[in-house]
Amino acid sequence: MQTRISSDFKNTAPGQEADSILRTCVHCGFCTATCPTYLLLGDELDGPRGRIYLIKQLLEGYTATEKTQQHLDRCLTCRNCESTCPSGVNYHRLLDIGRNICETAIPRSATSRLQRFLLRKFFLNNTAFTLSIKLARLLTPVLPSAWTQAIPRIKNSTRLATATEKHERKILILDGCVQPALQPDINYKTEQILNHLNIEVIHIAQVSCCGALSHHLSAETEALTFARNNIDHWWPHIEQGAEAIITTASGCGSHIKDYAKLLAHLPDYASKAETISQLCKDIAEIIQPEDMQFFQKSAAIDSVAWHPPCSLQHGQQINGVVEKLLSKLDYQLVEVTDQHLCCGSAGTYSILQADISSQLLENKLDKLQRHDPDIIATANIGCHTHLLKKSSASVCHWIELLEPIN
Repeated sequence: MQTRISSDFKNTAPGQEADSILRTCVHCGFCTATCPTYLLLGDELDGPRGRIYLIKQLLEGYTATEKTQQHLDRCLTCRNCESTCPSGVNYHRLLDIGRNICETAIPRSATSRLQRFLLRKFFLNNTAFTLSIKLARLLTPVLPSAWTQAIPRIKNSTRLATATEKHERKILILDGCVQPALQPDINYKTEQILNHLNIEVIHIAQVSCCGALSHHLSAETEALTFARNNIDHWWPHIEQGAEAIITTASGCGSHIKDYAKLLAHLPDYASKAETISQLCKDIAEIIQPEDMQFFQKSAAIDSVAWHPPCSLQHGQQINGVVEKLLSKLDYQLVEVTDQHLCCGSAGTYSILQADISSQLLENKLDKLQRHDPDIIATANIGCHTHLLKKSSASVCHWIELLEPIN
């Protein structure tokens, strides 16, 4: 793709990066066939190729408009297009740059700014979020049904007892911002599994969010501050020999693995960020090489519908791993068509783009529940919570399907 980057951006790092990305695009349009918003809305500007043209125009000096911002906002950042693209276009980085340009050029309304600010502060405040969820659940019987649908459902926590003995192998585990309040059994079960594999779990006090939520809301300064805080907090454990930093939320993992690129321009953090990105692993990457003879399937579950989150299959490019692990335990994986398409969760997207998100959810559940599975398994707390809104089947994190053999 030929470009004529304007003088306002030509000599800036974001402008040069965007120019390089734009020049890899060959207009083929393969991306449109796998873009959830294009397939739903049928508008070229709500697909990757159209958004690339919009961002190209911004960089070439065209005036940004609210319509431009709307089309960029509607992108789920699912990165399905990156998995499809034969030219390797780094679309999500180009989108970041385009959104930041729009955020500066087009002042959002006071209502929109307040909404985005409150979303960041609410979801990233563990105490406020946990208390709000507990209160909402208590009030469920007296609230309108339209409201209760938005309250995250949770099964009664069993709080699994975990051993505390020391092991030679040590791994840092991130509990996450909202997962402990929404689905605490995921973290308990993960610790039990790792201990069963003679891996010592080192819990890291949550000093800040991984930065994904702020990043996707174009609060880039805040996102980078979170990333630096985390690196400072994790680094002593890395120096003491921790072999990996693991997450059970693929959305967090996908963002942390991008630290190297996001902090490459900061001399004091670039090298450490590179190390952190390399050490960050999804729990599936840790379990994959282990002997599955140490585990068995749950006696109460046979058929499983697997929903691979976009952040796992497109962001981290981890495909087929969980399916093989579950198959080794004799779980029956039912056929699910269009697994590559997003469920519509996408962080705060389900709030900011509720109509589109709701339709994507209905489409996804139609595919997942078509063969009446005993349970739906996924790997990200956002997808997990979103699917529970309308699912008639139970939903779990796949790690909860592994039962240790004593």
